[in-house]
Amino acid sequence: MAKDGTRRGGARPGAGRKPKALAEKIQDGQKATVMMIPEELEAVDMPPIRDFLTEQQRDGTELCSRQIYEETYTWLKERKCERFVNRQLIEQYAMMVGRWIHCEQTISKLGYIAKHPTTGAAISSPYVKMAMDYSRQVTTIWNEIYQIVKENCSDEFTHSPQDSTMELLLRARTAQ
Repeated sequence: MAKDGTRRGGARPGAGRKPKALAEKIQDGQKATVMMIPEELEAVDMPPIRDFLTEQQRDGTELCSRQIYEETYTWLKERKCERFVNRQLIEQYAMMVGRWIHCEQTISKLGYIAKHPTTGAAISSPYVKMAMDYSRQVTTIWNEIYQIVKENCSDEFTHSPQDSTMELLLRARTAQ
């Protein structure tokens, strides 16, 4: 027991060898189990996109979260894994990517240096830190989504929506 009275110990989350992808297990001839999908569920082409993903920002721009959501959902649907990934996780991923791109666009407009509110001295722009935080969150959420697909997709795949995210970011910077 720890000094604070909590019982800690045991295996840590994420510790140990990563599980093999379903496609690798099938290729190696191992026994592979797939999550069963209930028969009574009715599939839709794509769930409706919620308003918060497309709301206009304070500076008048619109987040590109709608496009990211559509690309990610389509990518999951092509691999027949859209039912395994929670809708809120896809929305959260799309929102974080949209916010990250918005921060990068703001950095391009305003620069890397800002003025301190009280002293007036030059400081690093707060958008740089926010962009790094959003980028880190995007990577974490994407790894969760990718792990679900890796464990449940029986076909091999190479292309991912993250490829188009970088293209979108680069296009946004060159358009200014």
